[in-house]
Amino acid sequence: MKLAFSKEWKVTPAGGLTGDAYIAETTNRRLFVKRNSSPFLAVLSAEGIVPKLVWTRRMENGDVITAQEYLDARELKPEEMQHEQVATLLYKIHHSTELLHMLMRLGKKPLTTDERLMSIKQRLNRNEFYSAYPEVEDALHCLEMLLPVTRNQKQVVCHCDLNHNNLLLTKQGHLYLIDWDNAMIADPVMDFGLLLKSYIPRDKWEEWLNNYGVTYRHELVERMYWYLILDALQYFSWHMERHEYDKAWEQRHQLEELTNYVKETILI
Repeated sequence: MKLAFSKEWKVTPAGGLTGDAYIAETTNRRLFVKRNSSPFLAVLSAEGIVPKLVWTRRMENGDVITAQEYLDARELKPEEMQHEQVATLLYKIHHSTELLHMLMRLGKKPLTTDERLMSIKQRLNRNEFYSAYPEVEDALHCLEMLLPVTRNQKQVVCHCDLNHNNLLLTKQGHLYLIDWDNAMIADPVMDFGLLLKSYIPRDKWEEWLNNYGVTYRHELVERMYWYLILDALQYFSWHMERHEYDKAWEQRHQLEELTNYVKETILI
């Protein structure tokens, strides 16, 4: 990474799981630098959704290095996820044709919910998780029952990891959404459903959705829970495959909570 900079730059790891992010700084400038970021970063920067992209360089070994402005910003607090500014930013992302066209040009294609259900079933059966855990069986039953309402929905660019740590607020009040590694083309409820369940009190859901730009409907909640259950099943499988049993057990409890809600309030 240091080869991308002249001697007056100090380059230090920025932390994170991948180890591919760095801070580069001189006397009067700081940059956030990353190895092999997606070309998607350029259009995200142009749309003002991530901090400004300063330059992109291809190294001799084939690595692509990107440098963004390092912002004087902080992560949102969990309670701040209720703010209208978050809903407004998410609406902008979901309605951006530029983001959608770029992600499609990069080879991303939306998967139908039928395909996604088949995929998680195959994964669970392959690992013999289906028959071993009643929570998994209940979750799959709920996915089957709610499947029809998920079909033929508008497909948009979804971030797919909407947590408060990925939202940065500058001192000037500008909000950015970072960490786009998991982005896909999907039903927008995949994003705001997770946000509602994780951060917004249930009696505030209608208000938040109005700020986002949609009307609270029973059908919307059904789609939301379909994706929440699918997400929990995927995380359960992921942790089990890595023998991270404590985290897998947390997902089992999450599955139980989600499926109980669906059975008691939706599938009645």
